[in-house]
Amino acid sequence: MAKSSQPTSQIALPLTLRDNGSAQRIIVGNANAHVIEALQAPESWPFHTAVLTGPNRSGKTLLARWAETQGIAVIDGADAIDETELFHRWNAGQKGGSKAGERLLLIANAQPWEIGLPDLASRLGGSLQLEIGEPDDDMAAQLIEAMAAQRALSLADGAAEYLVPRTERSFAALEKLVATIDRISLERQAPATMSLWRAALEALQGP
Repeated sequence: MAKSSQPTSQIALPLTLRDNGSAQRIIVGNANAHVIEALQAPESWPFHTAVLTGPNRSGKTLLARWAETQGIAVIDGADAIDETELFHRWNAGQKGGSKAGERLLLIANAQPWEIGLPDLASRLGGSLQLEIGEPDDDMAAQLIEAMAAQRALSLADGAAEYLVPRTERSFAALEKLVATIDRISLERQAPATMSLWRAALEALQGP
């Protein structure tokens, strides 16, 4: 997937974390900027419907919650519900014409989403297809910083620059890395400096 040329930014969500009370944020970068741009213009969606897929832990549900604040109907985990029921829901969203029709965002965890019901497959095949990609270096660095902030984990200067080239470029891997640094920091009662970053990498990848 081609990388977006849009600058990385953040969108504040009307959600509150239970651990530290701070507002959750979506990190916007190469992997999801095109998705957020499309979510902001639901009036342009074919058949009033968009289908969102993406890697594990890539923020699909967080994006869904944000979309709901924009008046978009969301079905999270659409690939896990009955296809006939989903087909009826899609039909209901088409009523009332282009101005009054319901805007529907379907989120699927399966990649690719294999649909057995031919009518549903043809309808959703004509809908807007949105896919979150994998983060590039810049987005990975910002994700590390955001994930650490959510845990109230203070990383020493240079953490992202050190960690990003040494870890897998995926949402799940980055989340696991930050969680491991946090765990080791708590176990050792030590600040998250380079020695702990190295220990976390070794714990996940080996020496």
